[in-house]
Amino acid sequence: MQESHFSRLNQYRCMWVLVFFDLPTETLTERKAATRFRKQLLNDGFGMFQFSIYSRFCASRENAAVHIKRTKNNLPKKGKVAVMQITDKQFGMIELFHGQKETFPNIPDQQLELF
Repeated sequence: MQESHFSRLNQYRCMWVLVFFDLPTETLTERKAATRFRKQLLNDGFGMFQFSIYSRFCASRENAAVHIKRTKNNLPKKGKVAVMQITDKQFGMIELFHGQKETFPNIPDQQLELF
């Protein structure tokens, strides 16, 4: 069966892109590079999940690929950066704890994308 152009979004097609980074900040130049990288993530629609972990919801694998490519183009010269993509279903199974109390991820409202 061929997928409709207007197929509804589901938890297996929608993706989350997670960017993990550990960047040096000992010199002024390194701090500026780390700040620039973080600001580029924020400008691309990522939000802070934890310190040095940023996440972004994407409506499809193709959309996730665009944001991953953008992140790769903005990599700083020093430090470690990892990019991971998971389905919305997998993201929904994350167990978060603050101290001893379980918390639930802040899932943004569904966003309409115009092409």
